[in-house]
Amino acid sequence: MFKTIKNALKTPEVRKKLLYTLVLIIVFRLGCFITIPGVDAFALNEAMGSANGIAGLINIISGGAFSRFSIFAMTISPYITASIVIQLLAMVIPALERIAKEGGEEGRQKMNKYTKILTIVLAIVESLGIYLSYKSSGIFVNPGFLTGMLVVLSLVAGTALLMWLGEQITNKGIGNGISIIIFIGIVSSLPSVATTLWGLVFSGGTFSTTGLLIALGIIIGAVILVAGVVFVQTAERRVPVQYSKKVVGRKMVGAQNTHIPLKLAMAGVMPVIFASSFMTFPAMILQIFIKNIDTATGFWAGVYKFSIATSTSNVPIGYSIANAIVYLLLIVGFTFFYTYATFNPAEVSNNIKRNGGFIPGIRAGKPTTDYLSGVISKITWFGGFFLAVIAILPMLLRFTGLNIAFGGTSILIVVGVALETVQQLESQLVMRHYKGFLN
Repeated sequence: MFKTIKNALKTPEVRKKLLYTLVLIIVFRLGCFITIPGVDAFALNEAMGSANGIAGLINIISGGAFSRFSIFAMTISPYITASIVIQLLAMVIPALERIAKEGGEEGRQKMNKYTKILTIVLAIVESLGIYLSYKSSGIFVNPGFLTGMLVVLSLVAGTALLMWLGEQITNKGIGNGISIIIFIGIVSSLPSVATTLWGLVFSGGTFSTTGLLIALGIIIGAVILVAGVVFVQTAERRVPVQYSKKVVGRKMVGAQNTHIPLKLAMAGVMPVIFASSFMTFPAMILQIFIKNIDTATGFWAGVYKFSIATSTSNVPIGYSIANAIVYLLLIVGFTFFYTYATFNPAEVSNNIKRNGGFIPGIRAGKPTTDYLSGVISKITWFGGFFLAVIAILPMLLRFTGLNIAFGGTSILIVVGVALETVQQLESQLVMRHYKGFLN
C-alpha cells in the first residue's frame, strides 16, 4: 500500500487528484466545527456531554459534528438511506428497474436525480426530528418557529453540501466520495481512542500494569480484527467455467478456461448498515414524540432501551443480550437479501449457456443454476455470520467499562473503504503507465 502511495505521488495527474481529494476532506472537517446559528454553546456542552444511544452512534459517524451541532451534524446518512430506498424500489417497480438496467448513462443520471430528491426530503424530515428532540433541552437561545426553520435549513444545506463534496471527490478525486466522507468521519475519532488507552495505562497519573495489559489486549484484538476483515473482504470462491470452440466472424476461437469470482463477503458492509438502521429506527422516532425518553418507564421506554442497546452500555444486560441476538439474525437475513438482489444464479447460468460455456461436471441449464445457488448459499452463510460476529464482538468492550467508540461496523467501513481506495489508486497508476507505454 505504501509503495502504491509513493508511486502515486510521483505521477503528476494522480498527485493532483490526491491533493484535490485532500482539500475537500479539509473542507469537510472544517465544516464539522461550524455550529448552527442560534445554539447556546454552554447548554450544548452540557446536553451533548451525556449523549448516548442513537445520538452517540450518529456522533461517531459524523466525526463529532453531531456533538457540536454543526452544519454537518446529520452527516451523509440521508443520502445513504435514499440510495438504499431507491435500490429497493428498483427491484419492485418495473419502470425503475428498466431505467437502472437499460438506461445506460442517461438512466444512471435519472436514478441519481431521484436519489438526490429523496435525500432532500429525508434530510428535511430528519432535521425536523432533531430540532423537536432537542427543543426542550435548552441548547437553543430562542426556540420557536424561526429558530426551527434556521436549524432545519442549516442541517439540510449541510447534507446537500456533503452530497456535492462526495460527487466532486468521485468525479475529480480518488475513491468513492460518499465512502471517503464516512471514512474520515470515523477515523477522526481515533485520537479519542488513543486518549482512552493512554488513560488506562496511566490511570490518575500513575502507571498501571493492569491497564497496560488491557490496552495491549485491545490493540492486539483490533489488529487481529482488521486482519480478519481484510482477509474475508479480499477472499473469493472461484467457480471454474470452460468455453468450447466457436466461430466468431471468419475465425475459429479456441476453447477458454476461466472462472466466476464469488467473494465471501459479497454484500460488503451493507447488511450491517441495514440492520443498524432497522434497530435504531424506533429510538429515533420515540425521541421525537416522547420527552425525556432516557428516564421514562413503561412499554415504549423498554422498546427504546432495546433499540439503543447496540450503541450504549447504559441499559440492563437483558436488553443487550436480546438486542445482540436480534441484531445477529437481522445481519444474516439482510446478507442473504442483498446477495441475492445483486447476484442472480439463473441469469448467470443463462449467460454461460448462451456463450457456449459450462461448469466442469455440471450440465448447462437448471443444474448449473442449482449448483451456483448452492455455492452462493454456503458462502453467504459464512459471510453473514462473519459480519454479525465482527459487529457484535466489540460490543463486549462496553461491559468492561471502556468508552472506546470504535465498533465493528466502523472497522468494516474503514477497512472496506481503504481497500477500495487503494485498488482504485492502483488502477489509476496502471492506466497512466499504459498511456506512457503507448506514447
